[in-house]
Amino acid sequence: MTRLMLGLPAPAKLNLFLQVIGRRADGFHELRTAFVAIDLSDTLDFELLEDDRIERRGDLVGPVEQDLAARAARVLQQEARCDLGVRIDLVKRIPSGGGLGGGSSDAATTLIALNRLWRLNWSREQLAALAVRLGADVAFFLQPGPALGEGIGERLSPLAVPVRWYALIHPQVHVSTAEIFKSPELTVHLKQTKIQNFPKDGRRADETAPGGGGARSGSPGIGAGKSGGNDLEPIVRRRVPEVDAALRYLAGFGEARMTGSGACVFAAFETEAQAQRAIAGAPARWLSWAVSGLTEHPLASW
Repeated sequence: MTRLMLGLPAPAKLNLFLQVIGRRADGFHELRTAFVAIDLSDTLDFELLEDDRIERRGDLVGPVEQDLAARAARVLQQEARCDLGVRIDLVKRIPSGGGLGGGSSDAATTLIALNRLWRLNWSREQLAALAVRLGADVAFFLQPGPALGEGIGERLSPLAVPVRWYALIHPQVHVSTAEIFKSPELTVHLKQTKIQNFPKDGRRADETAPGGGGARSGSPGIGAGKSGGNDLEPIVRRRVPEVDAALRYLAGFGEARMTGSGACVFAAFETEAQAQRAIAGAPARWLSWAVSGLTEHPLASW
């Protein structure tokens, strides 16, 4: 039996657009968004334990009880009625609270790894059903590639996305997702939203199908131009000056957007050199990367 799995990646994601189209009866919001994974990743090691202990080592953000990798292991262990355990060691590279989905990706990689380490033989569909209990973004990281997300982001379908490089900036400020979704500005936005502006194919009238490589035939797509924006971005820009400053800086090189509820912002480019030029002059107080979009999740074939 395999006892060790070392260096498994948990990639970050970008929301290429994010539309908030309604509030649900349970208090959550109906969204439509385009997810793409990028080559900025956390790394996880897994060691099989013969008893049912779940041990968590390495980098931690907050109390271990709230750690999504450890929670994913416990939920899978309980649902599968597995009497084995695991020691999880995690190296964080994805900044926490930046809208990049690092914790959700850690949880998804944990589910994928333990499904093999514990020899459970669950399907990806079974794992995805479990993932919704851990967080809305976790299910995306169980997908083979870019996806259109609907509902709270858990209803997913393949999405054609051109291969792009991204200049990515984290202005190193914290944005409270809960506060942004509770904001009066979002309530006003929802009253003004016209649901008929969002066709079933996932594209608004101002979205175009991609003309570049990396697109999957037969699935909806988005191009490199304007394609919906992020409905949360104006709210965050008014409340968090550093996010506004980062967006204004990147706008000097291309179309700048915020991912998720922030604080990270990005702009898409055709080449790595263009992305590198965009971050070259960024203030030293910000974190910045030139990263490529992934046409396939690194664990897609697991």
